[in-house]
Formats: sequence, structure tokens, C-alpha cells
Amino acid sequence: MRAKFNCESVTEYGYGNKEAKMRAVYDDGNQENNQFAEATPSGELTINIDKNAVAKDFLVPGKNYYLDFTEAD
Repeated sequence: MRAKFNCESVTEYGYGNKEAKMRAVYDDGNQENNQFAEATPSGELTINIDKNAVAKDFLVPGKNYYLDFTEAD
């Protein structure tokens, strides 16, 4: 399953870890976003990223990201 989310904010804490808050894209006139909004009408994700993780600078407020979900055992 694939969803499309927008990064709303990234907060960096004094010890270096970051917290990113994301929301599902909404019907904003963009054809692709409208298709995702129909399939995933609402949703939010908060993710904490360790200061030593390679991904700590990946998420940027205002940018959209695809989230791919694959079933795991």
C-alpha cells in the first residue's frame, strides 16, 4: 500500500534527536494528491529519528513523501 504524506514540521531536541509530524495529503486541486486523498482521506504520523541515524536530515517541512507499507512477519 502506498500513501502520500506532507511533512508539517520537524522539531530538533537539545540532545540531537528529531521529531517529524506528517499528515496525509488532501484534495488540493493537484490530480495526484486528489487520488491519494480519495484512497487515504486522513491520517497522521509522528516519527522520532535518532541523532545518529542516516535519515535524520531527510524529512523537510513542506515537502511531500510517499510512504510504502509492506506486511512484515
